[in-house]
Amino acid sequence: MASDLLKNITYPADLRQLSISDLPQLAKELREFIIDIVATKEGHLGASLGVVELTIAIHYVFDTPTDQLVWDVGHQAYGHKILTGRKEIFHTNRQFGGISGFPKRSESVYDTFGTGHSSTSISAALGMAIASQLKGETNKHHIAVIGDASIASGMAFEGLNHGGVTDSNLLVILNDNAIGIDPSVGALKEYLTNVKVNKRLAHNNIIKALNFDYTGPVDGHDFEALITELRRLKAIKGPKFLHVITTKGKGLKQAEEDQVTYHAPGKFDKLTGERIIKKDTEPQPPKYQDVFGHTLVTLAQQNPKIVGITPAMPTGSSMKYMISAFPERAFDVGIAEQHAVTLAAGMATQGMIPFCNIYSTFLQRAYDQVIHDVAIQDLPVIFCLDRAGLVGADGATHHGVYDLAYLNCIPNLIIAAPRNEVALRNMMYSAQEGLEHPIAIRYPRGKGVLVDWEQPFESIPIGTGECLQEGTKVAVLSLGTIANNVTEAIYELKDSSNLIGHYDLRFLKPLDEQLLHTIFSSYSHIVTVEDGCLTGGFGQTIVTFANDNGYSQKIIQLGVPDQFIEHGSTDLLQEICKIDVSSIKTTIQSIIN
Repeated sequence: MASDLLKNITYPADLRQLSISDLPQLAKELREFIIDIVATKEGHLGASLGVVELTIAIHYVFDTPTDQLVWDVGHQAYGHKILTGRKEIFHTNRQFGGISGFPKRSESVYDTFGTGHSSTSISAALGMAIASQLKGETNKHHIAVIGDASIASGMAFEGLNHGGVTDSNLLVILNDNAIGIDPSVGALKEYLTNVKVNKRLAHNNIIKALNFDYTGPVDGHDFEALITELRRLKAIKGPKFLHVITTKGKGLKQAEEDQVTYHAPGKFDKLTGERIIKKDTEPQPPKYQDVFGHTLVTLAQQNPKIVGITPAMPTGSSMKYMISAFPERAFDVGIAEQHAVTLAAGMATQGMIPFCNIYSTFLQRAYDQVIHDVAIQDLPVIFCLDRAGLVGADGATHHGVYDLAYLNCIPNLIIAAPRNEVALRNMMYSAQEGLEHPIAIRYPRGKGVLVDWEQPFESIPIGTGECLQEGTKVAVLSLGTIANNVTEAIYELKDSSNLIGHYDLRFLKPLDEQLLHTIFSSYSHIVTVEDGCLTGGFGQTIVTFANDNGYSQKIIQLGVPDQFIEHGSTDLLQEICKIDVSSIKTTIQSIIN
């Protein structure tokens, strides 16, 4: 529960009525409030705990929302949300119908720019600052808060490069805690580490060379130092840069000591900080990311040409196993998806076999590189796209529902989607067996369906589907793990199961046209099911095949509609998109009847 100070603060205007001496107590209460809610509702914990003082100080010194504040990524914005009118509904964070886990313009005027992916804050805040200049709003301030992992990304440098040659009223605050989700990597990280202890570097550094008024490093947990510096910078015109040192997870011992796990720890005991882990009495299927990670190590043991690449997600993608087993052949390149893709392309030109492991929603950031650097040159890069499909509480910025559509139009690119863990292993195995084209293999977040998944490898012929069940009237065509919903729906229709055929196409590109001709020649009704967007996706590809080949059956397409899907449990979101077991069952039943 909130105590005396926090309970009387609804908006930053209330906060500004306090004295500076009150702020440490407010910070304590705000941390307790965040911990209390996230302990049971789950979410991103460590990042928000680390910037509690910084959050309070920014809203204390600046006249938000007139002065515009942009949080990079947004993992760290919980304190901001609580202090900007959402305290009473913060318990709905990341719940269906509740507030978003990220800044969102439609949610609050204090959320000046929607975020979720990294490194956009400087460009966005600079755009706001230039617009204010053009409108004659010369006293308006624009603040971008960005982490040391995000600032190493190319887009952040682009924003700094432009911002340094403007006289816009822009303040970039570097929240330097030496970690993003995993520990920060790269030469810039090492440079920032040196700046913290070397006064000469602090006064003659790369930021100053870009024409920013640099100050710092400042202790991000010291209100006196923070507020003094923010007030000084507020009085200075032009581009400014404040380097702040914080501790991710500050105020919760476990979150400080295990910053990777407590980035998003799940449920935990708010008093002890210990995670609440449900212990299964029976063996459980693995997470798909772990199937990828362990399989990659096994393949790398057999094939010395295999290398692994991930842009800043070694833990989330389980590339950490490859990094541990073969540190010289595995690369965390930081938050740099474009670089990751072209790095892989460069390696492929030299005969290496790169497994480029990126979340589906993050590959969007390297789309030109996929086309220009990989596909046009027909280089055999193996893209393993984690978190494909609906991902749940992270919401619209993180759903991997566009990959099938945005990759489908690229020549030379093979697109595969395994329906279970064994298929994922076999697709990875097949991809590294001398494939001459690039391939994208997509798989979802979370657990698989098989306990006994480490089967001997088998080659899968490229562009071949598989009949899972034959029928006589309705053919259901699925792609990827959504096949499991179809299988269950058909099982629940067991009285009519002889009428229903189920086919796992396995590949969106190339299509198994021979199998499709057999299906269209044998069934009067066709249903397609995918956990991607309908526009440009699997179902529309099947419709095109039917049109091109003169088939006249009505084709019912089930998938993600042409709208951004918000946050909620994956099961609920599948229900909304009508690709859950019950909806698939209802669709098939209506055809049979």
